[in-house]
Amino acid sequence: MLQNCWETFTVVFFWLFEHLLVINIVLSIIIIFFQRRNPAAVWTWLLVLYFIPILGFILYLVMGQNYRKERMFKMKDIEGELEYAVRKQEESICRNQMQFRDTQVERFQGLMLYNLNVADAVLTDNNDVRIYTDGNEKFDALLEEIEQAESYIHIQYYIIRNDEIWNRVEAALTKKVRQGVQVRVLFDSMGSRTMKVRNWKRVEKAGIETAEFFPALFGKLQLRMNYRNHRKIVVIDGRIGFLGGFNIGKEYVGEVKKFGYWRDTHLRIEGAAVTSLAVRFALDWNYATKDNLFLQDRLFEIPHYRFKGQEAIQIVSSGPDSKEQEIRNNYLKLINEAKDHIYIQTPYFIPDETILTALGMAAQTGIDVRIMIPCKPDHPFVYWASYSYIGEMVEAGAKCYTYENGFLHAKTLMIDGEACCCGTANMDIRSFQLNFEVNATLYSRAVSQEMEKKFIADLEQSTLIHKEVYRKRRMIVRLKEQISRLLSPIL
Repeated sequence: MLQNCWETFTVVFFWLFEHLLVINIVLSIIIIFFQRRNPAAVWTWLLVLYFIPILGFILYLVMGQNYRKERMFKMKDIEGELEYAVRKQEESICRNQMQFRDTQVERFQGLMLYNLNVADAVLTDNNDVRIYTDGNEKFDALLEEIEQAESYIHIQYYIIRNDEIWNRVEAALTKKVRQGVQVRVLFDSMGSRTMKVRNWKRVEKAGIETAEFFPALFGKLQLRMNYRNHRKIVVIDGRIGFLGGFNIGKEYVGEVKKFGYWRDTHLRIEGAAVTSLAVRFALDWNYATKDNLFLQDRLFEIPHYRFKGQEAIQIVSSGPDSKEQEIRNNYLKLINEAKDHIYIQTPYFIPDETILTALGMAAQTGIDVRIMIPCKPDHPFVYWASYSYIGEMVEAGAKCYTYENGFLHAKTLMIDGEACCCGTANMDIRSFQLNFEVNATLYSRAVSQEMEKKFIADLEQSTLIHKEVYRKRRMIVRLKEQISRLLSPIL
C-alpha cells in the first residue's frame, strides 16, 4: 500500500516538474487577466510565481485575492443620517458659513471637504484630546475609564494576547458586567491568533460578548492573510473614545526583551468625535456578527461631556471595502498643505509612488521633512524595504532618523504645528490598500504642537541617517533592501 502511494506521488511529482513551464504560464495568465490590481502588485506576484512555482500561486490565493466592497459590506442602516449630516457640513463650508473657533484651521477646508465627500467624515469641534505615548499610562487611563462606565463598553483591537495586560482588562470588564454594563469585544482573527478558543469561552462565560473578524477556517487555517482589521477602538458610553497604535499585550508596556521600551501614540477623545468611533465600531461589529447595533438607540445618544474641549477632529476610516484610499489621500493632502515642516513617525515606511514623490518634492523645495522609523525590525522584509525608501528620502534632502530607545510603533503625521493625524494606519501600502484602518485628523494647534514636542524629544534618543553613511552601507544591506523593495507591493 505504502509502495503504491509512493509510486503515485513520484509519478505526479515528475509530471509536475516536466510541465512546470506550462503550468506557470497558465497561472500567470490567471493572475494577469482575472484580477484587477495595481501593475506593481501584478509584477510582484509574477516574480513570486517565477521563483516559487505552484507554491507561489497558493500564496497568491491566500494573500492576493481582491475582495471588493459590494461582496464584503452591505451595511446601509444609517446611511441616510450620515448623508444628511455630511451634506449639511459641505454646504456650510462651501458657502463659508462654518465658524471655526481657531481661524488658523480655515486653510484646511479643502481637506475637510475631501474627508466629508469621500470618507463621510463629519467634522466636530468640541473635543477634549489627551495623548499617550507610554503603554502603562495608556492602559491606566483605559482602566480608569472602564471603571467609570455606566451603560456600555465597546472594545476593538487587532491584537489581544492572553497575558497579564489582558488579564487586567478582562477583570475590569467582568466587574462592569456584574454591575449591569454591556460589554462587547471585537478582535481580528489573524492578529489575535494566539488566543485560544478556551480563552474566549472564559470571557463569554463572564457575560462579555465577543466577535471575531474574518475567522480562520477550522479555527486555524487563515485563508485571508490580507484584509485584516487593524483598527484599535474603544468607546465607553458614547462619551469617551480611544484610538491609536497600542494593542493589548505585554510588549506594549515594554515587557518583551526583544523590543524593549515600546514607543507608541494613542489618543483619548471626549466629545462629539466619539460618535464617529461608535459608528465605526458598530459597522465592524455588525459585519462580524450579522447583528444590527444601530437598532439600539441608546448606543448613539449624545452624552453629557465632563470636559469641554474645543479641538476640531474628523475620524477617517479606510479599507479594501472603500472606493478610494481615504487615509492615504488624507496623508497626501496634509503633506501638500505643509508650508514649513512635516514630521512623520511610522514603524513601516513603504509609501506608494505618489506619497514618496510628494515628500521628496517637499524636501527639495525647502520644507523641513523629518521621518522617524525604528532602529530594529519586527518584520525583517518590511524593515529593509522601509530602509530602502528612507534612503531615497535622505537623497532628496529629508532628515531621517532611527529611534534607538526600544521599538517605535507610533503612526503620526504633523505639519506646521497646526494639523496632525494619528491612528492605526502606517505609512505603507498595506495600510493604504489592504487593511481596515481608522485615523483621527486633528485641526488643532494645541494638539499638533504637543505631538511635535514629543517628536522633538524623541530626536534626543534617535540617530540621524547621514547621506554619506547610507551610501557606504554594506553590500549585504543593499541586497536585503533590493529584495525587500521588490516585494514591497505585497508586504
